[in-house]
Amino acid sequence: MHVGSAAFRPGDLFLIAGPCVIEDEAITFETAERLKTICSDLSISFVFKSSFDKANRTSVSSFRGPGIDRGLRILSDIRSKLQIPIIADIHVMEEVRPAAEVLDALQIPAFLCRQTDLVLAAAKTGKPVNIKKGQFLAPWDVKNIIDKFISSGNKNLFITERGVSFGYNNLVVDFRAFPIMRSFGYPVIFDVTHSLQLPGGQGASSGGQREFAEPMAKAAVAAGIDGLFMEVHPDPEKALCDGPNMIRLDKIQGFLTRVKAVHALVSGQGCATQEPVA
Repeated sequence: MHVGSAAFRPGDLFLIAGPCVIEDEAITFETAERLKTICSDLSISFVFKSSFDKANRTSVSSFRGPGIDRGLRILSDIRSKLQIPIIADIHVMEEVRPAAEVLDALQIPAFLCRQTDLVLAAAKTGKPVNIKKGQFLAPWDVKNIIDKFISSGNKNLFITERGVSFGYNNLVVDFRAFPIMRSFGYPVIFDVTHSLQLPGGQGASSGGQREFAEPMAKAAVAAGIDGLFMEVHPDPEKALCDGPNMIRLDKIQGFLTRVKAVHALVSGQGCATQEPVA
């Protein structure tokens, strides 16, 4: 499968990453440019992600982003100047067409994964679409989403795991979900940072536990996922959205290097094949 200039081949590990939301052009460009360099050095296929609007916010005063017009202009500039593919969230039907005209791929947020009209409208653009599995769904429920999507004739689909609601203000990842969802025949992505979110955990905003990002990513890669999704920021403590679970930009190269080493071992690329002992 291709997303713009990025080719996703079976057995390779790919990355979707960027700031949670577009805060300003400088931060967005800085993050995109650095991630492009890191992924090029590590031979990881990369798609840049940042949202022009975050409709699902804890509080009415939470920062949502610059909106679709300015946001798509910024993403279009990044795409053309840095020559990297771009993905962003869509939330309502009115966003589908203008977003598809600019973006290389569309993303449907977890809480909207069962919205039939939105799923079908995204599919009918012919673009690759990443649908996040809702925090309220079992892994086998994803088969209904897939059937809904491919009924349009578009099979350019990714499914993303981002944790399941576990009591109040908490999420848990069931690693059995990865082989179950992969059995349906479409690439499965692990959303590292949103799986570590504590929804509404700070009262008027969500908390997070980014300190667990690396072991969770390694475990998911060991379980056989196809790609990683993570939100990255130059200074998460000052980020306007999802700061507690975003990863520092200056930590990403080491993070990905170690995760890729696990992937190489699991896929057989990092160790010599030994003859079985008689």
